[in-house]
Amino acid sequence: MSTTWQWIIFHIFLAIALWVDLGIVHKRPEAVSARRALGWSAVWISLAVLFGLGILLIDGQEKATLYFTGYLVEESLSVDNLFVFFVIFQYFRTPKKYEHRILFWGILGALVMRLTFILAGVVLLQRFHWLVYLLGAFLLYTAAKLVVSKETEVHPDRNIAYRLLKPWMATRDWESGDFFTRRDGRLLILPAFVVLSVINVTDIMFALDSIPAVLGITTNPFIVYTSNAMAILGLRSLYSAIGKLIVTFEYLNHGLAVILGFVGLKMLLSHWYTVPVHITLLVVVVVLASTMITSWSMQQQRKRNREN
Repeated sequence: MSTTWQWIIFHIFLAIALWVDLGIVHKRPEAVSARRALGWSAVWISLAVLFGLGILLIDGQEKATLYFTGYLVEESLSVDNLFVFFVIFQYFRTPKKYEHRILFWGILGALVMRLTFILAGVVLLQRFHWLVYLLGAFLLYTAAKLVVSKETEVHPDRNIAYRLLKPWMATRDWESGDFFTRRDGRLLILPAFVVLSVINVTDIMFALDSIPAVLGITTNPFIVYTSNAMAILGLRSLYSAIGKLIVTFEYLNHGLAVILGFVGLKMLLSHWYTVPVHITLLVVVVVLASTMITSWSMQQQRKRNREN
């Protein structure tokens, strides 16, 4: 079990990273170029790897393997969800210069929400072991749904946050990136807060897939939370770097279905057989690599066919 000081040190690091991001690097609202975003994506990935190496030195190989497995699963699920963010921003006609700030506060909210979900999930699994089989069945259902669904349907106008906040909007025009304004003594909502709320509600739906998947790998709350946190910290830069090009990873859903199905089976069979942690990591790495290579190869093949 991780000690209190490890939790404290991680959250100090988290606070410093978020302060540097919004308080220094992105202090002024501006559109983030793809080149700059790729650079920051590399920084966040490097920090995640260094943190994993720290776990290796302090807690040993097994926990480090669990961390990297959880990180890869969460990162791949997050990449699949970037297209949803793109659709939300497009629907509300969000200016590019405000996107990074909205995602910053969205991710801050996601960290708090996921910590709550993770701690609750760990406690429930410890008290009611039969929930492991329920979560395993849910992951198998999610995997099957990913296989049969042809495309992701996103309807921001049906989001419960938008429906509740819509009557309280001062305007639908983007006068600034502020969340609130006062008019005639009344506190009213601006579009940025609506977009933030829609993203936060959407992230809750994302967490219903990702948290059970990581809990199927390990129930150590520190490993589950840190792997989730390090994956989503770089989500803003990854979004700016990839943007709508994320749709080119056309076979990503198939890869995610295999991973979720594998973890689901692992949970269902946990009473009779425990899958070694290094095998789980190997499966995740091989499936993700195969998915990306296949997607890229098919894109190149179609490009050559058009040229010919």
